[in-house]
Amino acid sequence: MPSELTLVEILPTAAHKYSVIWLHGLGADGHDFEGIVPELHLQSAANIHFIFPNAPVQPVTINNGMKMRSWYDILEASLERKVDTAGIYKSAEAINRLIRQEMDKGIPSENILLAGFSQGGVIALHAGLRYPKKLAGIVALSAYLPTTEQLKAEGSAANYSTPIFMAHGILDNVVAIETAKAAFDALDALEYHIKWHDYLMEHSVCIEEIQHISAFINSLFHEV
Repeated sequence: MPSELTLVEILPTAAHKYSVIWLHGLGADGHDFEGIVPELHLQSAANIHFIFPNAPVQPVTINNGMKMRSWYDILEASLERKVDTAGIYKSAEAINRLIRQEMDKGIPSENILLAGFSQGGVIALHAGLRYPKKLAGIVALSAYLPTTEQLKAEGSAANYSTPIFMAHGILDNVVAIETAKAAFDALDALEYHIKWHDYLMEHSVCIEEIQHISAFINSLFHEV
């Protein structure tokens, strides 16, 4: 993986106070969630730097080795039995570098939120819950977490109480809702500050979900 990810960005139009790093799913790119920003109607939108990194292009085993943007290899349909753990760690480190870049601009870590869809949600959870400094929150959409065992040893105390928004479609035929719920149950059992939401949808995003994400981010990024 290249040390520097290419980025799609929406720059703040007023003083830069917050940052959102939003990770796309398998085969998509940084433009995938760019269009969601105006739909969120965030109170502090003008103060937020939105960063949508592009995953590197690499072969994906489950897709006959076809090259596409992917945060890690998908080795089999079960998602949890055989996992490209090394790839997950490598992508998490790339996201850590993006967090540090925002902090170097003077943005406190607690004003930086990680979000991701599907594979991107896996990386948002894995990177965020292991990050050594407190983050604002984590949004994991249509995602799961195959590294919950590692998290028991590697989880950051700084992010133990970080709010987590986890959401899934009950009709999802790409990432089974049972797989996502198992990740939620594991994090809930570890007493993370996590909330579950489900919607009548497939492997996608719906209007009601966008409204709930908006409320979540607005609760974290607001004027004092």
